[in-house]
Amino acid sequence: MPVINSVAAMKDEIAAWRRELHQNPQTAYEEVFASDFVAKKLTEWNIPFKRGLAKTGLVATIKGNKSDSKKSIGLRADMDALNITEKTGLPHTSKFPGKMHACGHDGHTAMLLGVAKHLSETRNFNGTVHLVFQPAEEGGQGAHAMLKDGLFRDFHCDHIFGLHNWPYMPVGTIGTRVGPLLAAVDEFAITITGKGGHAAMPEKSIDPIIVAAQIITALQTIVSRNTSAIDTAVVTVCNVNAGTGAFNVIGDTAKLNGTVRTFSPEIRKAVRKRLTEITNGIAATFGATAEVDYQEHIDPTINTADGVEFAATAAAAVVGEKNVLTDCEPCMGGEDFGAFLAERPGAFIYVGQGVADKPDSPHNHGLHSPFYDFNDDIIPTGVSYFAKLVETYLKP
Repeated sequence: MPVINSVAAMKDEIAAWRRELHQNPQTAYEEVFASDFVAKKLTEWNIPFKRGLAKTGLVATIKGNKSDSKKSIGLRADMDALNITEKTGLPHTSKFPGKMHACGHDGHTAMLLGVAKHLSETRNFNGTVHLVFQPAEEGGQGAHAMLKDGLFRDFHCDHIFGLHNWPYMPVGTIGTRVGPLLAAVDEFAITITGKGGHAAMPEKSIDPIIVAAQIITALQTIVSRNTSAIDTAVVTVCNVNAGTGAFNVIGDTAKLNGTVRTFSPEIRKAVRKRLTEITNGIAATFGATAEVDYQEHIDPTINTADGVEFAATAAAAVVGEKNVLTDCEPCMGGEDFGAFLAERPGAFIYVGQGVADKPDSPHNHGLHSPFYDFNDDIIPTGVSYFAKLVETYLKP
């Protein structure tokens, strides 16, 4: 792979940072270790930065050898971990039971630090680079919080770019696409209230479990009958809680919880409306009542055409054009980088980390698995990609 030679020479150093971050995971808005770690490195390299955006977030700024272009670019990495107990058994395993970097944000942060060091030493570009170290990506809406705290007001970015390791693609490949790459993430909670009673005399009660069962089945028709086959949506009920624990008692309430995934704002709005209508309608049919709490958490990640063009050019310079997939299949998973792309043009990419000849490798386990681990072998690829992107976008 034609990675940058000086970047390749830094691989072991960056991997050591990554493993230290991995051993000290913290979740949304508590990423003090990662934030302090990043700040210490930036200070060592005399790179100016601002702390406190979204509580633990940082933004570093590097000027090129020239800055008369007046152009600026943003590069983002996420820092937070997950509430998962690690089961990899690796030497650098998490020191904190119940907390784990099970999505590779430790690797993303370490790679962006590698980019910071490289760019501060070379400055082979004309313009300004803002390095965004973001907290609370995993459901904490950290991107929105950074925007609220003035990210683009104080650090203007003409375009913004991000990346994610991808166990589902092999090492040496990079994938992206124009348009939706990752979905909007919404959460719903439904509380059904009926009338409890004796299980032997169900006619004297309004069984909320029966109502819940009907609602669960009917919600699946939103995708199959209310959404065009050309569009994409997912409605999944993930939790059902009902009953008293007794075998002969009908309880008063049942609770459902789940997620909705969509790509377009129109479909998102339509699914939300239909979910509420179906729930209330079925509850009323059985004489029960229902309350729907619907939360829109994460915007879809929608790449712009010019952003993908810049990204693909930089990626090809690192892994070769034949190893860059520009028609990558979209994923119904979520990524709150979409909040940035709703404000600025840019692109998000996948960096393959799968190892085909080692099926049991932790690098092949899916994201959010307790057996997952970031693949340090892709560090030179990710750092070189970001560096090439800067040098392409801010050509001297």
